[in-house]
Amino acid sequence: MKPDAYAPAPETRIEHPEWSVNATIYQINTRQFTPEGTFRAATEHLPRLKDLGVTILWLMPIHPIGVENRKGGLGSPYAVRDYYGVNEEFGTLEDLKAFVDAAHEQGFKVILDWVANHTAWDNVLVTEHPEWYARDYKGDFSPTPWWDWDDIIDLDYSSRDLREYMTRAMRYWVEDVDVDGFRCDVAGFVPTDFWDQVRAELDTVKPVFMLAEWEARDLHEAAFDMTYAWSWNDTLHKIAHGKAGVDALRVYYAWDAKAYQRDSIRMLFVSNHDKNAWEGTEYEQFGPALDAAIVLSVVSKGMPLVHNGQEAGLDKRLKFFDKDPIEWQAHPMGDFYRRLIDLRTRTTALWSGKHGAPMVNVPSTDNDSLLVFVRQDEATKVFAAFNLTPETVSGTLQESLFPGRYTDFTTGETVTLDDGHELTMEPWSYLLLLAEGDGVEVDPELHPMA
Repeated sequence: MKPDAYAPAPETRIEHPEWSVNATIYQINTRQFTPEGTFRAATEHLPRLKDLGVTILWLMPIHPIGVENRKGGLGSPYAVRDYYGVNEEFGTLEDLKAFVDAAHEQGFKVILDWVANHTAWDNVLVTEHPEWYARDYKGDFSPTPWWDWDDIIDLDYSSRDLREYMTRAMRYWVEDVDVDGFRCDVAGFVPTDFWDQVRAELDTVKPVFMLAEWEARDLHEAAFDMTYAWSWNDTLHKIAHGKAGVDALRVYYAWDAKAYQRDSIRMLFVSNHDKNAWEGTEYEQFGPALDAAIVLSVVSKGMPLVHNGQEAGLDKRLKFFDKDPIEWQAHPMGDFYRRLIDLRTRTTALWSGKHGAPMVNVPSTDNDSLLVFVRQDEATKVFAAFNLTPETVSGTLQESLFPGRYTDFTTGETVTLDDGHELTMEPWSYLLLLAEGDGVEVDPELHPMA
């Protein structure tokens, strides 16, 4: 039978691993994660991370680091010297396997940071396969153009043999070490068809989760489950510093809803290793808007990221090229994240991609200050409101989606929203309500109370 030329093609050709749809991702910088800076020491934190509620552990690059043109005392983990090796600073291959096994036993999945765009100057491939590298106009090895990445040189993906080598190397870590996927550095600097082929091959081993450090619709079609929402973070940062209004965030949500596939997952974050090291801590980035930004990262369409140390109130910029351990302590931010992650894990409307409910805008008479939306499926309903200004504001809610009886996430009190409800909110505040009744069957166990 002749195919229908007018039938829409599937938006995506991959299925997210079942374990990822309600997951929260956690980034581990092994060097700074513990005073020892080893896989063995990191393993001791697994029970604490399980209690926090995160489920995907992202390890920053674990490979040996280049010495030639190294930056700082220890170098950048993104200057890879051997794709099949383990950085002895962190331990041995057996130590890494033990970490992965221990993580699996406690219900985690583990993904590795993969640097496919470039290598260290003294990577083993420089000698073995110099023809796999990009060259500048003089015919010399070349760092990525226009960046200050002097410690690395670019690979050339017009080489068929390089593609095979890189695919086999990634497959090795899935087959032999049992990792569950990859976070791919500057994924947009590498041809998309390479990533498509890699994903197809890795999925023959087991279902993997792939995160791209990039923003592009085509990466979701056949390669990546999740891409960075850099523009979401940048927009919120501008709002927090008075350089943009809440409409800028509506522009992001409109763009995400129409330009990205329904089943795409965007990674939402208030911090990561790049932001922390080069632009400032989350406290510097968001100031009094931080709590609202964190809540928005959890209840918006996407998947929240926790950067190691956030749960301990990390308020320093971690050094990138030298040892600078996180100072672990009990902190209110830990309880804050724990409750929010539990809410996301248990509330189906907040799940990722097609498994969660769309965000539906609730207009008000003060759209210039208030961002209000509802996410609702057959089982759960979440009402979220944010005052993203330094002033106390009031606005009358409009349309018919929001009325109903709810439980306040913060206080545990019952709240009723009637037609024409007037919402008054303090500066940089949020209101998070969970549905009761009104045709929505809600298991009370799904909603933690204060």
